[in-house]
Amino acid sequence: MNKIQLSNNINVIFKENKNTPRIALCFYMSLNNPEKKAGTHTLMNRLFLQGTTNRSAEEIAQELDENAIDCYSEMKYDYIKFKVLCLNEDLPKALDILADIIHNSHFNDLPKEIFKIKGELLADLDSPKTMALDNYYKNLFKGSPYGNTYTKILEDVDGITKDDIIEAYNKVISNSYKTISVVGDFNVSFDDIKAKLETYFGKMQTWQQNTLPEKGLVLKETDILEIAKDDAAQAQVIKGWMVPSIYSDEYPAFALLNTILGSSGLSSRLFVELRDKKGLAYTVRSSYETYMQGASFNVYIGTDPKNISTALTGFDVEIQKLKDEPVSDEELANAKNNIIGKRLFFTETNIQQAGMMGLYEVEGLGYDYEKALIEKLRNVKKEDIQNVALKYLCNTYILSLLAPKEYLKKLEPPVL
Repeated sequence: MNKIQLSNNINVIFKENKNTPRIALCFYMSLNNPEKKAGTHTLMNRLFLQGTTNRSAEEIAQELDENAIDCYSEMKYDYIKFKVLCLNEDLPKALDILADIIHNSHFNDLPKEIFKIKGELLADLDSPKTMALDNYYKNLFKGSPYGNTYTKILEDVDGITKDDIIEAYNKVISNSYKTISVVGDFNVSFDDIKAKLETYFGKMQTWQQNTLPEKGLVLKETDILEIAKDDAAQAQVIKGWMVPSIYSDEYPAFALLNTILGSSGLSSRLFVELRDKKGLAYTVRSSYETYMQGASFNVYIGTDPKNISTALTGFDVEIQKLKDEPVSDEELANAKNNIIGKRLFFTETNIQQAGMMGLYEVEGLGYDYEKALIEKLRNVKKEDIQNVALKYLCNTYILSLLAPKEYLKKLEPPVL
């Protein structure tokens, strides 16, 4: 791997993989300015390939197709990422199209995109699980950009104007940390690729570095959220906490806790105890999602409404076990093999490697952080997992419930 800088301080990370026919490039831009209206960044991202001042949407699609170039954008709460995958010899053409999209998108199709996104979000919210998760995240991250969930976007989306999109775009272009990662078999010199990147992106404003957040978000009080849905055949139960993010020294221990408790499928404790032994559900799992300013850990089950109390007790019992006694040596070893093996599997292709290096760089961790992270995972001890369970899986949590009203009424005394 090799890291250089353009004249405007945009970091460019190169990794050469010989004998690979397609070159991958990721361009990350951090999102440092909160949305004034939920959904603004989402709509901006969806409009990037809908036409520029030089190319219509149809012309972009045709040019990409004729040259077998994959080019698309993704938005997460903390960044926007442009991904390009093309034959090695077509990189100049791909960069020309990408630069046009980044610099010259006109955002004219906003009304059409608003109509489309409303339909898609409403369709997604027909799912009881999605509805319950939306309620969970909206309240866990209340007052933060991470709380701009589907229902928040639907509240604001009709009021978003083209001026709002352009204002948000200008802030991203002028007020963000940017990094480019390139992985492939380079048939031209690094200097030639750098020269092309300099031509297309060397005049953009960028921060010199993305600093690590000094303090993450904190959940101050417990909240129990109920959605009465009388036609729901299954209850949706989500209980979650605010926990350490990837910037914390405790992240590796918590990642392994998540694997042991509920994210490793058939072997996880929740699956064995609540599904196999008690027959409470087909799906039961835990989830750990980390962002720049905070992280969420939750346990989820979809179960017969009459089993909600039993499921909640089951969650508490399994979490208490993690607090009361260290996990076994075998369980810890299996969890490490599981999580490290998956990480290696998900970094096999050029585009996966470019994505990971660019992500770590834009998050301020350094493009080569994966190696350090795997070493930290290997060094986690049983006591580390017990300690983070004791510290974070406490009595301050969000509980999101969706079920027919009659079952929610029955639950209120024991839940509170």
